[in-house]
Amino acid sequence: MKKHFLLLLLGLMSINMAIISGCNRHHSKDVEEPATATIEGPITGTPTLVSTFFSLESVGYEQAEYFISGTANSYRNVNELHPSGEWQVEAADQAAFTTRIIVYRPISPADFNGTVVVEWPNVSAGFESAPEWGLAHTEFIRRGYAWVAASSQAVGINHLKDNNASRYGDLIHPGDSFSYDIYAQIAQAIKHPKAIAPLGRLNPQRLIAAGESQSAHRLMTYANSFGNTYDVYDGFFIHSRLGGSAALSQSPQADIPTPDAVYIREDLNKPVLMLQTETDIFLLGSFNNRQNDSDSFRLWEAAGTAHADLYTAVTGFLDIGNNPAIAAVIENSSPVPGFLDCAKPVNAGPQHFITKAAFSALNQWIIDGTVPPSADRLATIDDNNFLFDTLGNVKGGIRSPYVDAPIAIFSGTGQDGSSFCRLFGTTQLFNSSTLSSLYADNEAYIRAVNNATDDAVAKGFIVAEDGDLIKAHAAATNIFSL
Repeated sequence: MKKHFLLLLLGLMSINMAIISGCNRHHSKDVEEPATATIEGPITGTPTLVSTFFSLESVGYEQAEYFISGTANSYRNVNELHPSGEWQVEAADQAAFTTRIIVYRPISPADFNGTVVVEWPNVSAGFESAPEWGLAHTEFIRRGYAWVAASSQAVGINHLKDNNASRYGDLIHPGDSFSYDIYAQIAQAIKHPKAIAPLGRLNPQRLIAAGESQSAHRLMTYANSFGNTYDVYDGFFIHSRLGGSAALSQSPQADIPTPDAVYIREDLNKPVLMLQTETDIFLLGSFNNRQNDSDSFRLWEAAGTAHADLYTAVTGFLDIGNNPAIAAVIENSSPVPGFLDCAKPVNAGPQHFITKAAFSALNQWIIDGTVPPSADRLATIDDNNFLFDTLGNVKGGIRSPYVDAPIAIFSGTGQDGSSFCRLFGTTQLFNSSTLSSLYADNEAYIRAVNNATDDAVAKGFIVAEDGDLIKAHAAATNIFSL
């Protein structure tokens, strides 16, 4: 199991109804269909992917892997790549590819909600991981989403070939300049299958493009360059983006970088929900890319969260969505002893709960135009510092019981130690004196948690089932004996 921990952690390091409905119905005359790729599978045997550790069958899901082959384009810009993101591109080179997808789908078609989350795997560490599945899988499972890992980048494919040649030796990736077209062709194969349907008996009604960290970096470029050109993704979930966006083209093709600051184009006819942690704002450079909400865009910045945290490192692997202990706040500075040994306890905040609510809100937005709530931005003093409350938690942003009925200081920065510790933020439990100054007794703490949780659920920043888990854990906890 420790090996799987290491792989996932590395991968993580390396995201008004009438107007929206009208946008979804009336597309630009320039809308095109991606090329039609050939699908092979399902491939027998066990696929390679860092994932959760419980049995999918035990929660009513099944897994399948397919190979997808075709010819992809690289692209060059027609107009200036302006920070506004309103880019025009045209095909440049062509090359053959064979990639793979992994599908997690409800076994029973009756359990499928019609939505497919197509995750762009994170390959920053040289192989693929799936942070969106890791953070949001309990919401996907209880609502009946299908989920697809869409292998789109050369590093991930080359790692598969090098480490499992008997299974993946025939895969071909011509380079990341072709990754955007590959990602579009994967969506086309899912949404409009030919001889082989990757979702089996399920009928996909909508596709969400999703990616975290470096994958969000690439989705920024995809959305601005192809979101209006290819009508295959119905919405975008961009999670923990960095500053700017990925290059449109790169070596061995022409180098075509994008600006240092990049925004989602305002004429994109698909809804976009962007979720950012505290770590992403200053440490990872997204501050100068902040964008105002609009009829098709929402930016959620979550207080008390880190780019990666205790849930992504340890507790999420076996979470099936019914254990209140998942809401616990604990101090753990060595979530993977011998590999991830940090100077301070890592962040144990609410990112995974807010991620699930974000997917739920985006999905409903796509279905019927119900626009997600707007959220305050995290409060800042200047372009390099947050504004904190008297306890030490950041002000503003999406609020949760973790910061509004706190028993600790949660931060997305201030960490040090081995490996990628700096991205894991910190947790510092309050001492008994501070707890006593906040809560007259444990019952007062429970009431505060219940009120803060109900407020977050009512505003749409935590889903009801997760709110129940948070309150159940508080009811069984005596904070004065931690």
